[in-house]
Amino acid sequence: MAAYILHRMVWTVVVMAMVGIFVFLLLRLAAGDPAAILAGDSATPQMIEGIREKLGFNDPLPVQFVHWALGILRGDFGTSIFTGRPVLELISQRLEPTISLTILTMIVSVTVGVSFGVFAAWRSGGLIDRILSAFATLGFSVPVFVVGYFLIYLFAIKSQWLPVQGYQSAGQGVGPWLLRLILPTLTLSVSYVAFIARIARASMLEVLSEDYMRTAAAKGASSYSMLFHHALKNAGVPILTVIGLSFTSLIGGVVITETVFNIPGVGRLVVDAINNRDYPIIQGMLILVSGLYVVVNLAVDLTYTLVDPRIRY
Repeated sequence: MAAYILHRMVWTVVVMAMVGIFVFLLLRLAAGDPAAILAGDSATPQMIEGIREKLGFNDPLPVQFVHWALGILRGDFGTSIFTGRPVLELISQRLEPTISLTILTMIVSVTVGVSFGVFAAWRSGGLIDRILSAFATLGFSVPVFVVGYFLIYLFAIKSQWLPVQGYQSAGQGVGPWLLRLILPTLTLSVSYVAFIARIARASMLEVLSEDYMRTAAAKGASSYSMLFHHALKNAGVPILTVIGLSFTSLIGGVVITETVFNIPGVGRLVVDAINNRDYPIIQGMLILVSGLYVVVNLAVDLTYTLVDPRIRY
């Protein structure tokens, strides 16, 4: 196990280095000049050139990359071009809304998605299975922003049960914090519930057809025991994999959802940074998200051994 973790950590360093080079070159080759945006519409070419020189954009690309990479190794992700504030400070100030939304979405998605998948497999071919399968297909197909605007119209504008937009910190009260996160969480959860339910149903159907399940039924095992003590445990590896993938892919959904519901999280920060060509913030976020992908995938791989003792590293 220790050798496997060490091997994965070495590859993590290699992958992060490749991601860093790719992200740096991609941003430098993309259209748009942050110096021109910072200078404003009435700026002269001399003013823009002066800003480029001050920001170091006139240096050769290898020099710029080495300077940025050495900063990352020291824990310095650079300074925002437009605000002049450290990138890590800006990101840390936006983390609470994004983490809150991500955790609530995963709780709802895993709980509801696995339950739907288990019961759809148990009633395979019946009315419940057809209804849940139809929901899974529909939920996976509808774009996040369409779900968001529909829920806003239904629960905020039409019935006025929930706030339309905005975010309130948990430190100012758990009730208002939770109230403002209900609609964004439901918006994000629809597609992830559908995704997890489809995988859980397929995995459960495969396990339920095994001989040992028929043996358990012949011995008089209860439905609860067969589903949750035998079948779900053996179907756990594919479900864990899709939960890990869902967690990491949430970042893309969070960006859209935070924009629709006007939540000041890291998703909104990235969107604003892209619009302004604020390279240090974009680079810093992509590196942190890439690191999160690697850590979550490693955690999921290690969790396999808890679900299936036959797996060894």
